[in-house]
Amino acid sequence: MKFICTTTLFLFLSIFCIAQDGDSFDTTDGQDKNPIADVKPHRRAFYYEAFKEVDGVIDSIVVYKSKRMMQTYHHGKKMKLYMISLGMEPKGEKQFEGDFKTPEGLYTINEREARSSYHKNLGISYPNYSDSVFAANQGKSAGGEIKIHGFPNRHRMDAEKELMNTDWTLGCIAVTDHEIDELFTWVLNDCPILILP
Repeated sequence: MKFICTTTLFLFLSIFCIAQDGDSFDTTDGQDKNPIADVKPHRRAFYYEAFKEVDGVIDSIVVYKSKRMMQTYHHGKKMKLYMISLGMEPKGEKQFEGDFKTPEGLYTINEREARSSYHKNLGISYPNYSDSVFAANQGKSAGGEIKIHGFPNRHRMDAEKELMNTDWTLGCIAVTDHEIDELFTWVLNDCPILILP
C-alpha cells in the first residue's frame, strides 16, 4: 500500500513539474506540436483475424483498396478478412504496364504457382479484354502478371513489419507468407475477385 501511494505521489509531482516548466505540448501557436499526433498506427494495429483459421473453401473475394482490406467468402458467408499491401502507386486503377497500380474491376483467380519469387502466388486475370483495348488505343501495353502473393523470397525477417505497413509491390496484392499459404489451399480455381477503389 505504501508503495502504491508513493508511486501515485511521484506520478502526480512529475506531471505537475512538467506543466510548471511549460514543456507540455501547446498547439495554440503551432510551434510546439505533439510529434505523436502525426504518427499513424500500423496498418495491422487493430487487425484481429490474423490467427483466425479458414475452415472451408473460398469461392469469392472482394478487395477494398482504400482500406487495404481483402474479404473472402464461402457462399456469401464471410470467411476471413486480410490486411493487404498494394502497388507502389495505390490510388487509381491500373491502365498500363509499369504504372505500379493495382487493377480495379471484376477478375478471376486464373492460376496458382507454388514456386514463386514471392513465396507462392495466385494469379489474377488482369488484363481483361477492355483493359487490353484501352491500353492499345493509347499505344501502350496494359501489363500483366498481377498476383496475390507473399513476401519476397530471402527477405529479412525484421523487414516483415514494414512490408505489412507499406504499399511495396509492382501492382500486385501482398499478404504474409502464412496467409498466402492459406489462400493457396482454400481459394477455388476461377474464383471471382472484385477489386474496388
